Amino acid sequence: MQRALTARGYACEVIAPSKTPRQPGQRVKTDARDSLDLAEYSRAGALTPVWIPDQEDEAIRDLSRAREDAVNNRTQVRQQLKGFLLRHDRRYGGKTSWCLTHDAWLARQSFESAATQTAFTEYWQAVKAADERVARLTKALQASIAGWRFEPVVDALQALRGVAAVTAIGLVAEIGDLSRFEHPRKLMGYLGLVPSEHSSGERTSRGSITKTGNGHARRLLVEAAWNYRFKARVGRDLNERQQGLSEAIRTIAWKGQLRLSSRYAALSKRGIQANKVCVAVARELAGFVWAIGMHAQREKAAT
Repeated sequence: MQRALTARGYACEVIAPSKTPRQPGQRVKTDARDSLDLAEYSRAGALTPVWIPDQEDEAIRDLSRAREDAVNNRTQVRQQLKGFLLRHDRRYGGKTSWCLTHDAWLARQSFESAATQTAFTEYWQAVKAADERVARLTKALQASIAGWRFEPVVDALQALRGVAAVTAIGLVAEIGDLSRFEHPRKLMGYLGLVPSEHSSGERTSRGSITKTGNGHARRLLVEAAWNYRFKARVGRDLNERQQGLSEAIRTIAWKGQLRLSSRYAALSKRGIQANKVCVAVARELAGFVWAIGMHAQREKAAT
């Protein structure tokens, strides 16, 4: 509707319902009252509009979320197969599952009952189909960004450790134009990575993260943050991703890796639970995503 109204020359904004002012004592709600309240809030500048992606942005976001759903489905069918095998006391002795060695082990499994063998085959075929679906969507997602207005930002974000192509595309598709955040703390708040707070007077009380905003991007950052449990280094894959990027972007990425790896080590040394450490690192990682993304957008504007 916003696109249709804008195309006809009307000024139209989509307002975030969660940030619309509400009067706690108001018990009468009608369309007329709501319309009047919204008009008054709009005139006072008290309404918060949301970012509207264009059709290409939305299409890439849909494809990214479709791949995420496919990955979740693959995890589910893999667990179903593992559960079936455990019920029949079939235990894989290798260190890593879902690799070529594991596939060879699965191919050697046979059952006396024809019904049991059929059930096993169906479970395994479901896993294979899920793998193929993820591979198709991954290939389509990587091909979809050719010529996209945010392609330079996607390329630049891959300078960060733990942020390969799929993660970078997902982050940019979910967050959109990083310039709408005037400070990295705004991005951290948008992603729901800041701690909740209930303070009064001299008493300061902070709780778990707010988890407001975009959950898809938040999950991607938390997954990427696990990579900083290792010492800072530029491995082969990361070095390949950084080829062709400016020295300024590579410098920001290296500073980020040094900071986040040391932060992870320091928090772990204090005995903080691993998941909390990872979320804290993800919050700071969002700041480096903002810095690199903004620099990439400035580089594009200068060309």
